[in-house]
This record gives sequence, structure tokens and C-alpha cells, in this order.
Amino acid sequence: MNIRDLEYLVALSEHKHFRRAADSCNVSQPTLSGQIRKLEDELGIILLERTSRKVLFTQSGMLLVEQARTVLREVKLLKEMASNQGKEMTGPLHIGLIPTVGPYLLPYIVPTLKEAFPDLEIFLYEAQTQQLLEQLETGRLDCAILARVPQTEAFIEVPIFEEKMLLAVSEEHPWAKEKNISMNSLTGQEMLMLDDGHCLRNQTLDYCFTAGAKENSHFQATSLETLRNMVAANAGMTFMPELAVRNEGARQGVKYIPCHSPEPARSIALVYRPGSPLRNRYERVASAVGSAVKSILAGAK
Repeated sequence: MNIRDLEYLVALSEHKHFRRAADSCNVSQPTLSGQIRKLEDELGIILLERTSRKVLFTQSGMLLVEQARTVLREVKLLKEMASNQGKEMTGPLHIGLIPTVGPYLLPYIVPTLKEAFPDLEIFLYEAQTQQLLEQLETGRLDCAILARVPQTEAFIEVPIFEEKMLLAVSEEHPWAKEKNISMNSLTGQEMLMLDDGHCLRNQTLDYCFTAGAKENSHFQATSLETLRNMVAANAGMTFMPELAVRNEGARQGVKYIPCHSPEPARSIALVYRPGSPLRNRYERVASAVGSAVKSILAGAK
């Protein structure tokens, strides 16, 4: 048994699919499948039920997966401790980002990070919040940039910036000429939403329900760009994060209106595992990102 075998096992438990698990580990499917079978032979237990097309773990398999996660976390900690013996801002750094932040933040912060920390080898990954937190927990990610939600409280949260959410309406909408909108005005209105899994969906729903708005039950989007196109087609209204509308104006037929009473917003933070010896590294990265975003948002006003 080796560490790589445990990585294969955990990947299979996360993806529930041999090919996808193999792809995530950068190996062929036969290699991963063969190593899992060798692990079963070595331990003398059956880890998987192979009578179904789906990947189903036995009780012994599930227990081993949990132990493997613990071992991988400890291995990650050892690597971090070793890395901390050298230069603080040197070596690989694996950062996760949520889809409602990544596309709008990365073009600005990647050059900033490369200039500020030229000896860091930065790897970037985009996934929804729950996936990022699972990968952070198992050590596959070093840190993640996402919106603060109850699930992130188990990690160290370094606030980066507060982001307003603006009401997006078609430029043909009666509200398009309004300079701002009270949240009470949304009472009875239908809102276009992202699909399940996006933390922005839950945050938007909270504001909408408080204001008396409701979700459009006939449509759910997989991305902010889909929502933007639906609004442009005058098919409804939605909330868009401030960073995603920078320099947009009324382009593509969408008007963005600030709201008040209350002002909808979300808090973006960099999160990492408690006890990590590389906390200074993460704090410095968060500070650099925060400074860059502050300038970006200031320029958008």
C-alpha cells in the first residue's frame, strides 16, 4: 500500500465513477481499477460492489475511505511543514474558486500574484462550494476563494472583500431607468436563479424571500452568463455580483440597478485548513487579492 493508492480510493469515492476518478488522478482507468483491486488483495477485504454499473462501496470500503482521508490530510500537513522550512512564498499553491467568482476575478489577480510572488507555482481549479470544501478537507487543495457560508466556518476564513449584488433587468423593463430600487419593490416579483449547488443561489433566495419575491420555477441556470442572456432577452430579472458586472453598463441589453433597504451583498473570503503551518502564505495571498479587488471595484464606480 502507498499514498497513491489512497488517493485513488478517495478520488473514486468522490466521483463514483472509474473513468472520472482516473482522469482526476491523471492516470488511465485500467491503472486505477487495477490498483484498487491490488489494494483489496493486500488488505484481504472487498472495498467495492461490482455487480452494478454504479460504484458502490461496501461498509469496509467506506470505513477505509474515511481513514484514507485522514492519512492524506496528515501527509499534506507534513508536506506543508517541510515547505515551510524553505522560503515562505515558494513552491506549489493549489487554489480553488467558485464559478460565480473565478471568471471575473482571475483575469485581474493572476498577474498580481505572479508579480508579487514570482516563486509560487500557482494551480487554479474551479468548482462549486461543496466540492471545493471536500477537496480542501482531503488536502487536494491548499486554499479556496469563495463566498462565506455556514459550511466554511469549519475552516480559517480570511475576508477578502464585500461584494454588492445588483438587480439585473432588461433595458426594456420599466425599472431600467431607475437609479436604485428598494428591496420592498420586489414583492411579488419572479426572479431567475442559478441551479442547486451554487452558494449564490441560496444567498439570493434569502434576500428574495425576505423581500417577498419568488423564484421563477420554469428555469434554472448553470452559470451567470446564462442568467445574463435570459435577462437581456427580457425573460426575467435576477441578481448579479458586482464584480461580474464591472464595465458592463447596459451592454447586451441589461441594466444593473443598486438596491437598498437592505443592500444585498456577499462576503468573499480565502479559506484554509485550521492548523496549517503555511497560514502566513495564505494570509499574504489573501491580502494581495484583496488589494487588487479593492482597486478593481473602486474603478467600477
